Amino acid sequence: MRDLKTYYSYMDSPVGPLLLAGSRTALKVIGFSSGSKARGAEAGWQQWDEPFTKTRKQLTEYFAGRRKQFDMPLDPDGTKFQLSVLNQLLQIPYGETRSYKDIAQAIGSVNAVRAVGNANGSNPLPIVIPCHRVIGSDGSLTGFGGGLDAKRYLLGLEMSHSGLFEGV
Repeated sequence: MRDLKTYYSYMDSPVGPLLLAGSRTALKVIGFSSGSKARGAEAGWQQWDEPFTKTRKQLTEYFAGRRKQFDMPLDPDGTKFQLSVLNQLLQIPYGETRSYKDIAQAIGSVNAVRAVGNANGSNPLPIVIPCHRVIGSDGSLTGFGGGLDAKRYLLGLEMSHSGLFEGV
């Protein structure tokens, strides 16, 4: 019998406490404690730290500048279009950014810039699926579910550890 329960745990991070939620085997949600998309555990979820040991370790390594890619099972909810956007976000290299227009072109929907923005904003797994790497065409930071300070922090962290500016 398959376990359909959702488990959750919290971890401290430089961008505030993070909610981690999912099944025994896959991460479904990372939630910020503040910002426009702040979220907490939902009714019926069961607190249990064990399923998130690997996630917690990898996020800690990321925040320390020692991890540039995540390697964990993910199970985000979303429409076919939203999931195509999330898959494209996973292609953005560490320390780099793309515009909403770039993402729309990459998924073959050049006129869907707003829809890409909405899908990006609905990302249930920020940080791991790096929606923070998407910026406006003019270079502006635009919105972020965890708040612009968190987005600024994540981009700064990645730029300082990306090696893109070494020797300049």
